[in-house]
Amino acid sequence: MANVIPVKKLGSTNYTVPVSGFGTATHPIPTPEETKQAVLTAIKLGYRHFDTAHIYQTEKPLGDAISEALSLGLIKSRSELFITSKLWATEAHPERVLPAIKNTLKKLGTDYVDLYLIHWPVALKPETSFPIKKDDLLLLDFKGVWESMEECQRLGLAKSIGVSNFSCKKLETLLSTAKITPALVQVEINPVWQQKKLREFCKERGISVEAYSPLGGGDNKIAFWVKNRVGHNQVLKEIAEAKGKSLAQICLRWLYEQGVSFVAKSFNEERLKQNMSIFDWELSAEDLKKIEQIPQAKGNSAAFLVSEAGPYKTVEEFWDGEI
Repeated sequence: MANVIPVKKLGSTNYTVPVSGFGTATHPIPTPEETKQAVLTAIKLGYRHFDTAHIYQTEKPLGDAISEALSLGLIKSRSELFITSKLWATEAHPERVLPAIKNTLKKLGTDYVDLYLIHWPVALKPETSFPIKKDDLLLLDFKGVWESMEECQRLGLAKSIGVSNFSCKKLETLLSTAKITPALVQVEINPVWQQKKLREFCKERGISVEAYSPLGGGDNKIAFWVKNRVGHNQVLKEIAEAKGKSLAQICLRWLYEQGVSFVAKSFNEERLKQNMSIFDWELSAEDLKKIEQIPQAKGNSAAFLVSEAGPYKTVEEFWDGEI
């Protein structure tokens, strides 16, 4: 029988989100069949929360896996799953949001997503592709784009809406005109980048927080990432050894005890099992104190969205000094 993952309340909505999610962002991009099979394995193990995005190129294989899971009887209905996707920056223009989510739903083969996020607090010219050129970067129309996101929710295309990679200051800008409060903000969080200020900000405003790169992003080869400091952290290694757990389990258990949901990417079945086995034990007060004292370092600098010709001239400006 599949394991049952705990759920937590999603912001100030009437919905819940499974604490542990399966992430599909990886580099290099896997084949559609690899993604599909990994998702099917995850569903068999008990995962019910799946995170995708237009830019990951995994929406279609995720949808294919869900269709197959239904036909095989691994799940009885779409409603058993919590699916998140994201609005890419080329579509982050008021008039392009509705067509973008409809395209996402078509690829997923579903009538709705449970959560739809603005992927980054920046817009790109619609025709932009990688590598991004300095004059492709545009200021995000926070008010206009969020109004279109609200329309997605009103139409039932997204049960809930939120944002990703927003600082406290950018959340404040959004909230100043929003009619619907973001249900969730998805940001980089792990023991080496704990985001205490942002978590406190969101707690006060009834916004859920979800971690991506909860294990530090691995030894990520992407140029704008700082080399992973989580996997090489001596404090975490010592706690893991003392507890007879993996370092990944220590990181995920820490997030769970902070009240944060998370999406972790692994296509390895044994690691997927390990990542689920964090709910029947605890970190001690001493463990938590040691983790709290770990020197902080952000992994995802977002340098690829920074340019002298763009709305954000420096990494510090992009994150509003929260770095």
